[in-house]
Amino acid sequence: MRKLKYLDYWLLVPYLILSVFGIVMVYSASADIGSQNGGSPGSYLIKQTIFVVMGLVILGFMVAVNIEKLRNRNLLRLAGYLAYAALGFLLVIGQTVNGAAGWIHLGPVNLQPAEFIKFYVIIWLANAIAERQDDLQAYTWWSTMRQPLLVCLLIIGLIFVQPDLGGAAINGAIMFVLFLSSGFSSRLAKWLFSGVIIGGFGVVIPLLAWIAGLSVGQHSYQLQRIVAFLNPFKHAQGVGQQLVNSYYAISNGGVFGVGWGNSIQKTGYLPEPNTDFIMAILTEELGLITALGVIALLFLIILRTVLVGVRTNSTYQALVCYGAATYLAVQTAFNLGGVLGFLPITGVTFPFISYGGSSTWTLALVMGVVMNISARQKRYRMTH
Repeated sequence: MRKLKYLDYWLLVPYLILSVFGIVMVYSASADIGSQNGGSPGSYLIKQTIFVVMGLVILGFMVAVNIEKLRNRNLLRLAGYLAYAALGFLLVIGQTVNGAAGWIHLGPVNLQPAEFIKFYVIIWLANAIAERQDDLQAYTWWSTMRQPLLVCLLIIGLIFVQPDLGGAAINGAIMFVLFLSSGFSSRLAKWLFSGVIIGGFGVVIPLLAWIAGLSVGQHSYQLQRIVAFLNPFKHAQGVGQQLVNSYYAISNGGVFGVGWGNSIQKTGYLPEPNTDFIMAILTEELGLITALGVIALLFLIILRTVLVGVRTNSTYQALVCYGAATYLAVQTAFNLGGVLGFLPITGVTFPFISYGGSSTWTLALVMGVVMNISARQKRYRMTH
């Protein structure tokens, strides 16, 4: 009980609220899917409840563990081998879902290794940078960080070729922020970031859209998503169906929503209503006010995570917090961007709200480590 006073309730309370609210929304969004698939309307509810309960166990373990043990080289090396093996396995016999062979089927649960790799990247790269901090200078950055950078590029490449563009982009964003925090030239970073944005939106996306547009039905699911992003209403009966019906759901909900459980779009019009597009269903049923409340709680978690990182004197702990904040912020932005049509649909879940075991457990791992760091800070302040 004495350890409870060190818990960071600015992180724990929003985590619990969002997780419980996620269970409620998964049930509402998935009841029709469960019935249509010949199962129970509450099948996804039961699974998500189990995922969240297991996530709480993971969270408690990560809060209690000695965080220095996560820096053990043998442990990180073993985790790395498992990550490479899982990604390699996916390329050979991974289960394909929505055009990406990114899933490993284990009985009633489908695991998505790219989700867990986000956590691995955070703790591994934070440790790699912290170990090299004494040798890091702007003019020696490449020679010092060459090996971690090449490993990161390998990880991104293995995720990208599944193809899991969303997972590759989120892991890439985490790596970018951590490398930037390592002493990388901020001026060069601005040029690289600008180049990625301009290249992505000005060259790559239009090129892929043109290729896919030649024959939408004959190209990959990922390319079809690009077409839907650029002109959803032109393909409203095909690849643009998700985005168009997302617009209808949000418009139908208005400010206060049509009432919990009363969504029209979840009844077969909007695919993936309990995962990728759960925020569209949430907005339709509970309105813009509730959606903004959910986003505000997530923003509170992200802001608090950054604050915990700023307050620590440990380079490793600071980098872990910055990586965790980047993970949450970018995943949220990608999901909302896809739902609102600001970005191509990447298939990433909305943190805490969407259905899924892999994402729920990864969030628990990340949040547990951040709470562990915060508790260590609080304990130090109270005992000194």
